[in-house]
Amino acid sequence: MSYPIDLSGRVALVSGASGGLGAQFARVLARAGAAVVLAGRPSDRLKELRAEIEANDGDAHVVSLDVTDLASIKSAVAHAETEVGTLDILINNSGVTSTNKLVDVTEQEYDDIFDANVRGGFFLAQEVGKRMIARARGAAPGTFAGGRIVNIASMAGLKAVSQIGVYSMSKAAVIHMTRAMALEWGRHGINVNAICPGYIDTGDNHHHWASEAGERLVQSLPRKRLGTPVDLDPVLLMLCARESHFINGAIIQADDGYSL
Repeated sequence: MSYPIDLSGRVALVSGASGGLGAQFARVLARAGAAVVLAGRPSDRLKELRAEIEANDGDAHVVSLDVTDLASIKSAVAHAETEVGTLDILINNSGVTSTNKLVDVTEQEYDDIFDANVRGGFFLAQEVGKRMIARARGAAPGTFAGGRIVNIASMAGLKAVSQIGVYSMSKAAVIHMTRAMALEWGRHGINVNAICPGYIDTGDNHHHWASEAGERLVQSLPRKRLGTPVDLDPVLLMLCARESHFINGAIIQADDGYSL
């Protein structure tokens, strides 16, 4: 017995869609029938991903987005809704990291991580959330009252990890942000949940896993293996589905048991 998840008629915005997890999130949502808005800083990679999705009979669009710029956030969301339609799904995926001991973290490094991962993620979700709430109240057009927001956190937000302490702190903030949004916006039919990926070989970081330090890290993992972006497809689709209306404020570990 099959149980397909059909997102036909839904519009999904994926931030940080130029590569890695974001690109795969866009692919799987498009395969499920959603019209996908690929948001990120302008790049050939976004255009290539759009062409790839369209070649597989998907519906994809590109908008420019810099989550550290509030004007850019407002412009990107407005552009997406004007060009494609009201947003039903937000995959809040943009983020940055760095590797450094806490005693060596600079003010600029700290600000860059929190600006992208926390401040940017918050205001992007807020801009989309305002529009979803307006539809739920009947104050804005749209065929679907409510929505799905999936914040991409990290297992590092659940478990302190050496050398990426500030990144861990920022992702812990994303986890609590998710719970706060779920609490306030749930009454409007908006479900806000978070995925906490573990160590994933995204292609962008593949060179690290081939290094001596990378190999040592893999051997320290519970099942001595890395994940791939495809491993997150099932949980992403579940959280975006119409059928997931009873799942709100969930923080889902997808880390192969690392944070246990």
